[in-house]
Amino acid sequence: MIRKQIYLDGRHQESVRRMAAARGVSEAEVIREAIEAHQGQPRSGYKDPAAWKRALKVMRSQRLPSSKQVQPRKWSREELYEERVKHYGRRSR
Repeated sequence: MIRKQIYLDGRHQESVRRMAAARGVSEAEVIREAIEAHQGQPRSGYKDPAAWKRALKVMRSQRLPSSKQVQPRKWSREELYEERVKHYGRRSR
């Protein structure tokens, strides 16, 4: 992608900000979609909020009950690193 700087008046800026927030996308994405819509080419990555809500509902229905949730890990990053150092030694540069 190529970075472009554009100037918007306050009314357009607020409109772009609201659309981006409502759809959960960046302001740049809203502007790109507007350009493509003007050219008659809808973006293939258009997000359908209703579809996301349906997908989220399915995912939530399939998660494990709280009694069968995976137990929290009992190790830390430091412990794993120390185990690696004991096994492989320190890397020399």
